[in-house]
Amino acid sequence: MLKIFSYPISFIFFLAFGLTLAFFHPIQWICLTVFGHKAHNLSVSLLNWTLMRCTNILGARYSFNNPHKIPKDRPLIIVTNHQSMYDISPIVWHMRKHQPKFVSKKELGKGIPSVSYNLRNNGSVLIDRNDNKQAISEIMKLGKAIEKNNWSAVIFPEGTRSRTGHPKKFQPTGLKILLKNAPSALIVPISINNSWKMLRYGKFPMGLGAYITHDVHTPIENKGNLDDLVTMIEKQITSGITSFK
Repeated sequence: MLKIFSYPISFIFFLAFGLTLAFFHPIQWICLTVFGHKAHNLSVSLLNWTLMRCTNILGARYSFNNPHKIPKDRPLIIVTNHQSMYDISPIVWHMRKHQPKFVSKKELGKGIPSVSYNLRNNGSVLIDRNDNKQAISEIMKLGKAIEKNNWSAVIFPEGTRSRTGHPKKFQPTGLKILLKNAPSALIVPISINNSWKMLRYGKFPMGLGAYITHDVHTPIENKGNLDDLVTMIEKQITSGITSFK
């Protein structure tokens, strides 16, 4: 019954979501072209806040729990599990003061209003998952950029999203490259729960009433053996994932 009920609500949601992307696309262009990077960042933050509000149509609720005082004068590497595309907007909005940039697959770099423009023009990198050399080069570039500009890089080391919420084993290569190329970055692990429930039926209809949480763990200094560091990060993130239970 709930799935049947979700069809008309999902239609309204996708209409609102699509209109939001279309509305903010020219706004991003104007902000970047006329006013520069700072204005563009503001438009991207407002875009993602609005996208979160669109998901409220589906009964989605959000909690972003960050009890830590994270410095704004140094680069960050934000590491998190991945359950759906709806993981991203809360990170962009709540971490907006740290100017988050993403490691994204190249397919997202074209054809999606607002999203593709932002990924191409706001410091994120687009990787070809079938071309290791290109992917490594792009991630190296991102690491050096956040080190230089005190930005933050967001990476999902699982590689692909978990469709059940159950954490996947880290694919650590990209994370290690970021750690090497941004040696002063503070590592911020985040555990995401329940966003997979938005896609419990697939792409359509949408799941209703998901309570999506982002829990920020104690930041970790980028020091020591990389393998040990990655293991520590993965353990911390995995310990906070409970939505599959």
